[in-house]
Amino acid sequence: MITRKSIFGAFAMLFLVTMAIASSNPNPAYFEGKWEVLIKGTPQGDATLPLRFETTGDITTGYFYEEGSTTESKMQSVKISEGVLTAAFNISGYDVTLYLKKVDEETAKGDLMGMFDALGTKVK
Repeated sequence: MITRKSIFGAFAMLFLVTMAIASSNPNPAYFEGKWEVLIKGTPQGDATLPLRFETTGDITTGYFYEEGSTTESKMQSVKISEGVLTAAFNISGYDVTLYLKKVDEETAKGDLMGMFDALGTKVK
């Protein structure tokens, strides 16, 4: 027979698991602000990409600077789902997709097009 203690224990365990999952998936505010993203191993060598993200309501918008440019360009799309930021944009004539996932409060890891490792660091 199921006792009150076992029911309470099951609910407590479910609550703890839910909180652990929720805390590992950052909300859009985590990606807010300026980032320096190091793209490793491109044909032209490692590249650093300055990025900026801002969220208004439920919509996150991303911006970037191309190498040698002083003008900020807007990304075509930015989506944050299950703790992963997915950004799509055109840089140097190539349509690319960047994926970033939280590592800690200052760092995110991912890849560019699934081919090049990406390491993002928040700019203070």
